[in-house]
Amino acid sequence: MTPLAKRDKQREANLKCALGFLRVLSSEPELNLLHRWLDSWSGIGLIAAGMYRRGCRLSLTHVADGEWRAMFQASPMFAPEGFGVAPTPWKAVQNAAWAAMNKADRR
Repeated sequence: MTPLAKRDKQREANLKCALGFLRVLSSEPELNLLHRWLDSWSGIGLIAAGMYRRGCRLSLTHVADGEWRAMFQASPMFAPEGFGVAPTPWKAVQNAAWAAMNKADRR
């Protein structure tokens, strides 16, 4: 494995780990720190950049008050890799990224 491929695998593992811990609701200070970091517009950007490295683009839509939809797709011509709906944009993006990462694992 080349050093570049090894680094990409590590980045992918880090992204999946962070997304997994975001799904855990806890009062632990470490998890609160993770939520403060990624439950934001800059967190959306970080997750979108990580997913872009995997070949997926983000589509984020504000449907109504309290309803955001996020979708990661490899191409507009293909079915979404991951889809998420939530009351906040960052949670919708996190759900869609988690779904896309797990869909890739099942292949």
